[in-house]
Amino acid sequence: MKRPGEQALPFDPGEMVPDAHVVFIGRVRSPWTERADCPRNMAAARERGGSAVVEIDAAYRTGLAGLDEFSHVAVLTWLDRSPRKLILQKPAHVDVPRGVFALRSPARPNPVGLHVARILGLDQESGAITIDAIDVLDKTPVIDLKPYFASIDAFPEATGRKDTQKT
Repeated sequence: MKRPGEQALPFDPGEMVPDAHVVFIGRVRSPWTERADCPRNMAAARERGGSAVVEIDAAYRTGLAGLDEFSHVAVLTWLDRSPRKLILQKPAHVDVPRGVFALRSPARPNPVGLHVARILGLDQESGAITIDAIDVLDKTPVIDLKPYFASIDAFPEATGRKDTQKT
């Protein structure tokens, strides 16, 4: 559903010939099964409670070696149930429409989600990584994992409009 001021692309990026071949390495098991119930961001997911599990497929489990040395992980997901055509969006919490690249909306040309989560447990043999929370629907595909380094990934001086940090 388009809101006033929103603009769609004249084509659907999901129907284009791909530039790259992305493979799914696993799936997220989250408590969220309906889009209306899914938290809008990681802060809201943590407030609502309930951990989640990232399940890595057997072929990729060797790649988990050493991840248990980290307290947090960046999970990159493919938001497979999100629209891909909206280029200018008008979230309910902002006054004027914004370009998709100035928002964290799941509706984007390439629906890649970025989620930094605390690792609560990791079982390399089963491929299960228990995390503190996540803001995606159950069975969302995982495209990559990266260890989170506070020394290089955190920018205390970073700023942004208060309302854009909610999306």
